[in-house]
Amino acid sequence: MSVALGELAVRFGCELRGDPDVRVESVASLGSAQPGTLSFLANPKLAPQLEQTRASAVVLDARSAERSPVPVLISSNPHALFARIALVLHPEAPLHPGIHPTAVVDPRADIDPTAEIGAHAVIGAGVRIGPRSLVGPASLLGVGVRLGADCRLVARVTLGERVQLGDRVLIHPGAVLGADGFGYAREGVSWLKVPQIGTVRVGDDVEIGANTTIDRGALDETRIGRGTKLDNLIHIGHNCSIGRDVVIAAQTGISGSSAVGDGAILGGQVGMGDHAMVGPGVILGGQAGILPKKKLLGPGIVFWGTPAKPVRQYLKELAMLARLKR
Repeated sequence: MSVALGELAVRFGCELRGDPDVRVESVASLGSAQPGTLSFLANPKLAPQLEQTRASAVVLDARSAERSPVPVLISSNPHALFARIALVLHPEAPLHPGIHPTAVVDPRADIDPTAEIGAHAVIGAGVRIGPRSLVGPASLLGVGVRLGADCRLVARVTLGERVQLGDRVLIHPGAVLGADGFGYAREGVSWLKVPQIGTVRVGDDVEIGANTTIDRGALDETRIGRGTKLDNLIHIGHNCSIGRDVVIAAQTGISGSSAVGDGAILGGQVGMGDHAMVGPGVILGGQAGILPKKKLLGPGIVFWGTPAKPVRQYLKELAMLARLKR
């Protein structure tokens, strides 16, 4: 797909400096860009690459515009504008509405005629699939699952019974939503399984990475709020509540009945004990650990270490320990 810079400037309401008739057809990094591609500069450390780039155009902020040897689209948030343009130049593959002949679909399922059901998918009784949604190859939807509009289950996605997705939810291969939570009652020296009869509810515009698992609630719901983005290989235990617009990086584990507030950011390999709480806007550095039933509060405050502490305190304590070794 080829688009003129003038068209992009009008479409996204940004300033164009350069020839509006220059056309771009794909995106690339500054270093690997070739004629016909669009790149961006958001990190000032990469400014030397800007002067050498072979891109046809670059998205950047006003301060960097004079250093560009090629036409520029100016934005106060170059990375975000670049992402929006990239979606135009690299659109998702079009759907092929209908049900693949190898899919197994219960006659009691309700599938919108504009949806696509891929090869070897299994659709249980009472499932409802909304307009323009994709259930990719080898995916499994249990009894009573609900998908909103424009959802994309890429491939091999498993949704346990009664799991509910909002609109525009994207789930990558291997993810499992609605497996039993890890719930057991002690009986003497043995463990007795507690039936997990709740479910999982996912809000609009959520993205869930490959091989991530979200357990169903024991009695109620495990909730993932609108706009939240989950990386690959994350585990979220039963009865957890993850707020809106949360970002969680890979290999994080969140124990049952824990909560993460709106807008929080969790780095890779974060661990949360059961009934722990991360407040709205809190930032957790990689491998931070939260003990069971503990609360971390303070929008914009960065916590690090195990047990997690404000980063200044954590670094001060590390420095003191280093001096003790001497």
